[in-house]
Amino acid sequence: MSELKEGQKAPDFTSKDQNGNTVSLDQFAGKKVVLYFYPKDDTPGCTAEACDFRDNYQGLTAQGIVVLGVSVDDEKSHKKFVTKHSLPFTLLADTDHQIVTAYGVWGEKNMYGKTYMGTIRTTFIIDEKGIISHIVKKVDTQNSTAQVLELLK
Repeated sequence: MSELKEGQKAPDFTSKDQNGNTVSLDQFAGKKVVLYFYPKDDTPGCTAEACDFRDNYQGLTAQGIVVLGVSVDDEKSHKKFVTKHSLPFTLLADTDHQIVTAYGVWGEKNMYGKTYMGTIRTTFIIDEKGIISHIVKKVDTQNSTAQVLELLK
């Protein structure tokens, strides 16, 4: 699949959240959606990013923004992560890699000289009509919310 660009329609998806509920992108029509992809539950960078969204969640929802996190971890892992860090938003289990593939964020990574496939940390801002308005490729895990809000000004 080719790389998604701002101005394109966001690929729809259906997945299970941390509670086993079915969630689809189309159920958020009419709202702005922050769809953030992260590599792994309860790792330092991913926890910092999730907690930044948690700490600023009320301000985001006050502006009508829905936050959805996606990783290839399963529902059970997401549930533990949500409970441990009191995350107030939905995490989607993409165990079959359909969402990460559709959004072009599953790719080759390199750590300590080893190459492997994984989720490339990326945030998509989707407008009320389901169009990708912004893509953040260089995510600041400590200040994810500030990055999003700056783009929405």
